[in-house]
Amino acid sequence: MTINLSSPMQTTNWRQLGFYALALLFNLCLIAQVLTVGLAYFYNPEWWNIHVLLVRGYSILVPIMLLWVFISPFPQRVRKLVISTLVLLGLQFITIHLKSPLNISVLHPLIGFSLFNISTTLVHRVQHVVFPKDVETDINQIL
Repeated sequence: MTINLSSPMQTTNWRQLGFYALALLFNLCLIAQVLTVGLAYFYNPEWWNIHVLLVRGYSILVPIMLLWVFISPFPQRVRKLVISTLVLLGLQFITIHLKSPLNISVLHPLIGFSLFNISTTLVHRVQHVVFPKDVETDINQIL
């Protein structure tokens, strides 16, 4: 039996698997972000520096994911989730750095929650693309 490493199906799977790993890494970074803000608020304010450094470090992942999702075969829903992630991350930066009389910084935690929700949904959607379940196998397991 010979395996053709240049087949488009295998290339697609590797690109999708790489994107899945990147989306998962981004989601884990968001979890660390929430943890550090909690530690800064409830335990020790020194954790705030780590909170800020984290976002500066992992925010580069979103433009990479945006490019990656358009060069790999993904459903439109996955692409929209990545675009939403980019928009929400931009809003996160705006709510913290833009000084306005409306005090839009109060939206920062809400946008952060939405960002985490969309990122988690993205990981789940991509997981279903990369690791599709066989319907017949599921039915046989139930019976």
